[in-house]
Amino acid sequence: MFLKVQLPWNVIIPAENLDAKGLMLQRSIVVCLLDDFAKKRATKDLGYYLAVSTLESIGEGKVRQQTGDVLFPVVFSGITFKIFKGEILEGVVHKVLKHGVLLRCGPIENIYLSSMKMLDYRYVPGENPVFLNDKTSKIEKDVVVRFVVLGTKWLEAEREFQALVSLEGDYLGPVS
Repeated sequence: MFLKVQLPWNVIIPAENLDAKGLMLQRSIVVCLLDDFAKKRATKDLGYYLAVSTLESIGEGKVRQQTGDVLFPVVFSGITFKIFKGEILEGVVHKVLKHGVLLRCGPIENIYLSSMKMLDYRYVPGENPVFLNDKTSKIEKDVVVRFVVLGTKWLEAEREFQALVSLEGDYLGPVS
């Protein structure tokens, strides 16, 4: 779920942001690192980038000939979020469909729970559709559901993960 990672990164500081005395250099490096980190969003291997925790080292800057910008190699520790097959998590229902529901879990928006993977539940259509079981347990919009991950898929173009999940197992389903 949460991973602590150490990452090498290249930070490019525009020439206009360089201070002759060097006092603001570390601040500029950190600001650019955080900006780049946020833009990258996620990778297949590490999952979603959540936070930079510590800046471990800043290497020697190299001036780029074409622009005059300076490239600094840095190493930092950070926290990422990635889901794995077999993991048990909780998510919030954000859309109820005839054949299942879509959930959100942390930064992952597309978690699909098929009606075939919640055997005790039946679809009840209406203005606010729900899935009900015989014990009057409801799965509807904004309900927290505990599930097991059956599989994940990385979409490179969108830089995001999708997951297929199930309620088949002990203590899975709506959380009260």
